[in-house]
Amino acid sequence: MPKPNQTLGEFIIENQADFPGSSGELSRLINSIRLAAKVVNHEVNKAGLVDIIGAYGERNVQGEEQQKLDVMANKKFIQTLTNREIVCGIASEEEDDFIRIEGHNGDDKNKYVLLMDPLDGSSNIDVNVSVGTIFSIYQRVTPIGTPVQMEDFLQPGNKQVAAGYIIYGTSTMLVYTTGHGVNGFTLNPALGSWYLSHPNMKYPENGRIYSINEGNYVHFPQGVKDYIKYCQEEKDDRPYTSRYIGSMVSDIHRNMIKGGIFMYPQFSKAPSGKLRLLYECNPIAFITEQAGGKASDGFQRILDIVPNELHQRSPFFCGSKKMVEKAENFMRKSAERTDYQSFSFSSK
Repeated sequence: MPKPNQTLGEFIIENQADFPGSSGELSRLINSIRLAAKVVNHEVNKAGLVDIIGAYGERNVQGEEQQKLDVMANKKFIQTLTNREIVCGIASEEEDDFIRIEGHNGDDKNKYVLLMDPLDGSSNIDVNVSVGTIFSIYQRVTPIGTPVQMEDFLQPGNKQVAAGYIIYGTSTMLVYTTGHGVNGFTLNPALGSWYLSHPNMKYPENGRIYSINEGNYVHFPQGVKDYIKYCQEEKDDRPYTSRYIGSMVSDIHRNMIKGGIFMYPQFSKAPSGKLRLLYECNPIAFITEQAGGKASDGFQRILDIVPNELHQRSPFFCGSKKMVEKAENFMRKSAERTDYQSFSFSSK
């Protein structure tokens, strides 16, 4: 059982028995992530004092304008993980391709790969809004001792061995799961240590918060519009409260504590959805299910989707179980009325 005020280091050591075949590699990997998170947290907290806010001047592989903090966070995590030789490969939202990592002897003895969104919601840093890091860990499927390959990264989310996020806000928290529940650790900046502050985190089965960018309402599929109208009805315990920060980690973190649903559906400008399956949807879905919630693309479980490319996108519905199921019902009813694969993005 998690012990309140236990340090992250103590928690990792105490729970190594959950992975008898890992020989400590996974524990060392989580330790490396917590170190990189402290470095990024230090840089984020200097925003406005030094020249690390605003656009970097380049675009990432998705064609999105990179922020200076995107680039900084990406480099810090890659450097930390590479220097410690704890993974055999890294894939990042900010990189065109995956990165192979070899040991000093040229071998590939490590068994884990890491995928990450180094700084989710980074455009919000300019206005002092919470941002976050999302990470996902898989055991490689190619033979140890050989160079890591694309198939090591293109695994369905149900193969994850660990996933988590770091939220840089009024306090800095690391929330993660290794498939044995979800625990949250808060950084004490005076000591530089992470302490267990949120043991056994659980989504309420139902909630009263819905999180979606309603500015895109006219472009949403009809099922999403119908669900939003349902949320706004004055009936029973509704209307629900609309809360949307625009930093997914922040919205997910709030909804997990208070109960709610986060939605980022497909729309006319992003017919396949906008969020990345490997870097955002899968890790958050793994955490959500471990916390008793549900995550889908509106029709199927996110963790069962087999990816075919590194930067694949997906619609995303995530949160309290009953709320996600209700949204899925509206999506199915709409699909029964129209051909979902060619649905019309009506402006009505």
